[in-house]
Amino acid sequence: MLRSRALAALLRCSLALVALASCAGAQGKSFDGSTYRDGPVAFQLAHVPARWRAVQVGGASLAYRDDDHAASVLVNARCHKPDEGTPLVALTNHLVMGSTEREVLSQEAEPFDAREALHTKLRAKWDGVPMAFDIYVLKKDGCIYDFVYMGDPAAFEPGSKEFERFVRGFHTLPGSGTAGAMAGEGRRG
Repeated sequence: MLRSRALAALLRCSLALVALASCAGAQGKSFDGSTYRDGPVAFQLAHVPARWRAVQVGGASLAYRDDDHAASVLVNARCHKPDEGTPLVALTNHLVMGSTEREVLSQEAEPFDAREALHTKLRAKWDGVPMAFDIYVLKKDGCIYDFVYMGDPAAFEPGSKEFERFVRGFHTLPGSGTAGAMAGEGRRG
């Protein structure tokens, strides 16, 4: 019963996060397993863990389910939106809006793809169900990138370590944030 409640809460949490993080339209969206492109968004991932299975979540750039650790992974990118001037702390707080009893375990700026990202680990309740979160938020070249790992606190730590390796393999591609990103033109910043 608790496991099914936790999974239902995790699904509601995933959908709420996607609703909060708007992204570019689906026209031209492509992902070949390592390179993602969607309008002005262009990035590369070094390694997607084999155990993660891709899932479709409306509005997310990429989403995965880590069944081994009862967790979900969301990656979202958006460029030239009204919130691009918003501080990283506020962007992080938007991702967990709707949760209660939040306890921030750690929060610090870390070097990330030639910028700084805010890395936050926290626990909270979603519809009364305890959840653990590992979140990175990065702003670069007019784009905002969110990386969220969320799941059952009891199985969270080993999966979170794998998620951190996954996030560290992220790099924007030349031209990301510009109209030329779709064609791979532009600058690297």
